[in-house]
Amino acid sequence: VQLQASGGGLVQAGGSLRLSCAAFGFTLEHLTIGWFRQAPGKEREGVSCISSSDGSAHYRDSVKGRFTISRDNAKNTVYLQMNSLKPEDTAVYYCATAYGVIADNCLFDTWGQGTQVTVSS
Repeated sequence: VQLQASGGGLVQAGGSLRLSCAAFGFTLEHLTIGWFRQAPGKEREGVSCISSSDGSAHYRDSVKGRFTISRDNAKNTVYLQMNSLKPEDTAVYYCATAYGVIADNCLFDTWGQGTQVTVSS
């Protein structure tokens, strides 16, 4: 069972990146799945997830209107389109499954290696 995140990189403020998360060994279709991030010296924070029950998307306030999560069940992959990136978005981004969502807070429980996103000012 493995989640593999990719797509990170270095981008200037205002730029865009698309992160991908591929699953190996299990099917994402019936799981709530999303992304959290962790910057050096900071607490982990949930970014977004997409619910398995109704397909609803949830976002932390600071990324609403800029980030979009989506899933391609045929490819067993989840994406995070990140637009209008800001230096404060700099972090390692992890793809993770979640066991629930409470008030837009995704409750992550399993994750793989992360991908570094660096936004320069």
